This record gives sequence, C-alpha cells and structure tokens, in this order.
Amino acid sequence: MTRVNVATREAVGHLEHRFGRKRVYIFGGIIALVLLLLLLRAFTGRQKPVPTPPPRPVDVAKVIQKDVPLYLDEIGTCTAFETVQVQAQVSGQITARNFQDGADVKKGDSLFTIDSRPYEAVLVQALGQLAQAKSQLVLDQITLKRQQDLRSKGVTSPQDFDTAQGTVNNDEAKVKSAEGAVAAAQVNVDYCNIRSPIDGRTGLRQVDVGNIVGGSSAGAGAVLVTIQGIDPIYTDFTVAEPDLPLVRQYLGGPNVKVMTDAEGDQFTPREGTLSFIDNAVQPGSGTVKARGVTPNPDRALWPSQFVHVRLVLDVLKNSKLVPSGAVQIGQNGPYIFVVKSDSTLDLRQVKPGQRQGELTVITNGVNPGETVVVAGQLQLAPGTKVAAREVEQGASPANDKTVN
Repeated sequence: MTRVNVATREAVGHLEHRFGRKRVYIFGGIIALVLLLLLLRAFTGRQKPVPTPPPRPVDVAKVIQKDVPLYLDEIGTCTAFETVQVQAQVSGQITARNFQDGADVKKGDSLFTIDSRPYEAVLVQALGQLAQAKSQLVLDQITLKRQQDLRSKGVTSPQDFDTAQGTVNNDEAKVKSAEGAVAAAQVNVDYCNIRSPIDGRTGLRQVDVGNIVGGSSAGAGAVLVTIQGIDPIYTDFTVAEPDLPLVRQYLGGPNVKVMTDAEGDQFTPREGTLSFIDNAVQPGSGTVKARGVTPNPDRALWPSQFVHVRLVLDVLKNSKLVPSGAVQIGQNGPYIFVVKSDSTLDLRQVKPGQRQGELTVITNGVNPGETVVVAGQLQLAPGTKVAAREVEQGASPANDKTVN
C-alpha cells in the first residue's frame, strides 16, 4: 500500500507539473462522475424478480356417482287408444240426444234415441205369431199323443200316426221361426237406443234431434259422433336406423320404458311401456315405427298432440357425472381440468357420454370424488394455481323434462 501511495503521489505530481494542478483536478472529477453514473446505471438496470401471480378464481364441483338411464330422445305424437265412429243400425227419426259434445262417456251410456214405435209394433206382431205357433203346437202334440195310443191298440193306420208326427215337427219349426222373428224385432228395438261401445271422450255431434238417419249393417251409414278412448293413450314415434342395433340389444329387457312429455305443460313425464316396434325400416325416411302405451288418467295428453319421447333402454349403474360446463373441447378432444390437492390443475383427456339434465356422464378420465373446474377455464393451463369455490351440483333426474 505504501508503494502504491508513493507511486500515486508521483503520478499526480508528474501530471500537475505537466498539465497544471487545476486541469488535473477537473479531469479527475470528470472521470469520477462518469464512474458514478456507470455504477448507478448498473444498479438501476438490474431486472426485478417477477412476482408470483395470485391464484385464479374458479368454480369447481365434485365428480359424483349414481345410476342413470341409457336413452334415445325422439319426437312423437299421441294417438287414441280406441276410435269408434258411431252409426245408426236402424233407420228412423232421432228423438233424443243424451250427451254433451266433448263429454266423457262410459261403455253402455246412451248417446242417441231413435223413434222405436215402428219396431215395437213389429215386435208385438212377432210375439203374437209366436203365441199362435205355440198354441198350434200344443194342439198337434195332443193329436200325436192320441194317435200313439190308437196305434198301440192297432186301431189306426201307420199313415195317420206319421201324419200327426209330421204336423208336430212342422209346428216346432214354426215356433222356432217365430222366436227368431221376435229376437230380430227385439234387436231392432234395442238398436233404437244408441249406446257408447267404449269408454272415451265424444267429439262434435254430426246430427241433431229431428233428423232422419238411415241404418246400415255394412258401416256405410252417416257417422253420428266419434268417440276416442284416451286413457291409456298411444305414443307413436320413430327410431333412426343407426340407433336400431342399440334398441335391438335391449329390446325386451326389464328396464325398457317410454317416457312421454308434452311441450310446455306442468306435468312430469309419463312412464309407459313399449308395445310395438315395426318389422321394417321405412325406405323414404330411414326410420322404424314404434309405439308405446302411456297411462293418461287426467287427460293431459290428447290425440295428435306432438310430444317429446324418451325411450329408456337400460340403467347404467354407478356412472360418473360432472356438470356439463366442466367438459371442454381442445385439439386433442374433450378434456377436463382436475384440481389437485395442492390447488394446482391437471388436464385430463376424457370420454363423455350422454347428458343427464345439467350433468354429463364421463365414461373415462376422472374418478369419483375428484374436484373438477366447471367455470372460469379461460386462460387456464396445467399447473396453474387456483382459488376454488365449490358450486351446487345440478339435478339429473331420469325423467328430466328437458330433452337434450
């Protein structure tokens, strides 16, 4: 250090002698200022450490496990279970109408009354002819009995006996013919009171009291009123040809049922049975006709009404479900963000199944009880720290009114 100090003094003295003391001090001050500026720039130019970003807020939910239906959703129409066009079977004037348009009727209820006086007169005449035939039969039977006694004593000839026997046989035939005429006349009298053949609901009447109607046994007469049975009611729908193998796989199974729901009503879907599936694919539409039988005690479903139809094929046991908003679509297919125990994210590729209301079945990729992100996935990435807020799970009833 002593040598350095001596050398420094000698150098400074040499510079003062050569350039002058004032110039040396000015030059030294400039160098010191430059060095100071360089030091300040070096300290201020250091890059500050990037602060750790705060956790991103996200909504999460648990993966739940429950039984859900395997189903097909279709559009269908309701059809009356029975339809009868009521016609008169005898001719005559209508004397009474015994129902109101649109009324519910039971089998056997009286609908119209036709003037029965002409048919009652024919019935009285037939009864009289029957009485005559029976009286004649009694007389001829007495004659036959007398001929039998005489024949046994050998008094009368066989011809007389045979004649008496033939007369009795003829009288018995006349009695049967008269009985048939009485029965036919009674039927016509009964036909004068037109009754409902089924339980159902009447439509708009086509004739009024005072009109003359013509009877027709061949069904060619005028329609008086139409009655439709609507409890139960048919639900007609179609199954697309690509879905046919799946339907055939479960056809006849214990869990197959038809859920029928009308648009915009306040009733829960009706559970019915699959009663019919056609034996051929329709060439023009590529669909197969199907029909269900649906209970309709409150008349909430009407013939020709459009309805949502859910054909339930089976029940999938212990299915894993997540809110539908948790499933995202990426370049590699559907994925879900799973929240790990350290509040960081794990990206899972998943295989989603059918929607169940607000939930979606996940067949592969997550486990029951895991926490998944259901909202706030924007700009998330694997490993991101999140602040999770658990939300309430949506309902997923098997008979959800919403048809997806």
